[in-house]
Amino acid sequence: MREAEQILLTDGTLFLTPGFYQPDIAAQLFAQLRDDITWQQGTVQIFGKVHKEPRLTAWFGDKDARYRYSGRDLMPQAWTPVLADIKQAVETHTGHCFNSVLLNYYRDEKDGMGWHSDDEAELGAQPVIASLSLGASRRFKLRHKSAAQKQLLSITLGDGDLLVMAGAMQENWQHSVPKETRPQSARINLTFRLIKMD
Repeated sequence: MREAEQILLTDGTLFLTPGFYQPDIAAQLFAQLRDDITWQQGTVQIFGKVHKEPRLTAWFGDKDARYRYSGRDLMPQAWTPVLADIKQAVETHTGHCFNSVLLNYYRDEKDGMGWHSDDEAELGAQPVIASLSLGASRRFKLRHKSAAQKQLLSITLGDGDLLVMAGAMQENWQHSVPKETRPQSARINLTFRLIKMD
């Protein structure tokens, strides 16, 4: 495993660890999660209209780690042994604790995620979010919320890479996983979070 590399940004903190998992282990984890997780296609409400999410998702975490985004209320499923092992490895590497994980399954190039920030109230101020990529490489794009800044960044996240967003990232930046025009094989992304529970 390589050391985390800081990507210098204005108004945010971003770290990338390429090859957090080596290819053979990453491939094994991808296959286990793809086959063992009960994936769902949720809906989101955007400007008053309900749309199917262009990807499959699953939410796991501690019993009270409820999460609400885009008009959806997610109740966590209990940690599986595989997810608990990954969580522990990510916590050890980052030095941060997490009590939940949102899994995203991008089946092909037609799946993606639009521009957004993970700034929901239950994540608290300046949340740390650790994002693990398994499977096909995909572009991860970031843009500063201030039009005056005009900052745009694109990072290719590969199989086994770990990206950590911290500091004021969610306050000042948006991110997305755009749909692609060229054929893409499947990718699973795990985003570990700490839900602030009452």
